[in-house]
Amino acid sequence: MIAHVATFLPDGTSAELRAALARLTRTFDVVHVAVMPDAHVAEEVCVGTVTATTQRILPAAVGGDIGCGMVAVRLRADADLLADRDRAARLLSGFYQHIPHVLHPAAAAPELPDELREAPIGDGALESLKRREGRLEFGTLGRGNHFLEVQRDDEEALWLLVHSGSRAMGPAIRHHFEGHAEQDPSGLAFLEADSEAGRAYLAAAEWAARYARASRARMIEAAIGLFGELFGIEADPSSRVEVDHNHVRREAHGGRDLWVHRKGAMGLPAGKPGVVPGSMGSESFHVEGRGHPESLDSSAHGAGRALSRSEARKRIGQRQLLREAEGVWFDHRIADRLREEAPSAYKDISAVMRAQRELVRIVRRLRPVLVYKAA
Repeated sequence: MIAHVATFLPDGTSAELRAALARLTRTFDVVHVAVMPDAHVAEEVCVGTVTATTQRILPAAVGGDIGCGMVAVRLRADADLLADRDRAARLLSGFYQHIPHVLHPAAAAPELPDELREAPIGDGALESLKRREGRLEFGTLGRGNHFLEVQRDDEEALWLLVHSGSRAMGPAIRHHFEGHAEQDPSGLAFLEADSEAGRAYLAAAEWAARYARASRARMIEAAIGLFGELFGIEADPSSRVEVDHNHVRREAHGGRDLWVHRKGAMGLPAGKPGVVPGSMGSESFHVEGRGHPESLDSSAHGAGRALSRSEARKRIGQRQLLREAEGVWFDHRIADRLREEAPSAYKDISAVMRAQRELVRIVRRLRPVLVYKAA
């Protein structure tokens, strides 16, 4: 039986995307696939895909960065706070000092919160990784499309936005459990949800999601603390919005209990808030879910890549990036290494939002003021 497919793409599908979706839909026990407007080809299962099964868990349909997501909070400050180059430079320098890209120095690495440190996640190798890399990477930003951004809304209020995930832990959990999985004729690895391995994966994935949330919390608090230290600015805790976009959950849809896998898609039932970021030079949006049944109450998680990273490096030069990100403070010393993160490497966020008008309601539009990103 072929799965039901609902697509919300702003333009046509490429041959590569169609092939990846065809593979997914012919995988046994996949009953529904929703393709978000920001979908693009990735390893095994496309980013921007929502996959529902009845009894199987597909780690590839969650991806490696389990629990990756975003947290936003409004600052009690106006956008003109960062109109001055010196202030922006001090803030960016402070982010470098207080929020590492990759690792904390071993002597300064924070302890994991008790609930993370004490919860088992698998065999000895995963436990060793948790105690070592899990601790050293806790509260670090990561590379690629992960970022910390200061944004302004249409009322000129400043907001913080952090996008980061479970760092090395998520991919390690996926790799470990796929090594104990069976393989469908389509080539995708699977675990029976009610098997010992399936239950262990679900527990480990939930641990990774908690790790990612706690890591984002540490970073956003460090950023808020820096605003206080430098400018005497506080945040409004009541404004906080947090959502993740790589997970598998048991949900009820259409009268059925399903395992809903989201890889690069937010789960937004009616009224639930979310964040849809653009690129380092384009708009982002705060949204509320509309609870669209064909999307399985889902939303795009961002603009989505228009060019692969390798293709972006070939096509986009440093000068083009600087033109596209004009007016946004960022570290120009690494501009050449950020070419694959240029706005033109991503889809048009406005087209993505138009394509998902039935999925979400726009609450707030924001523009980037300062971007902290690793190369």
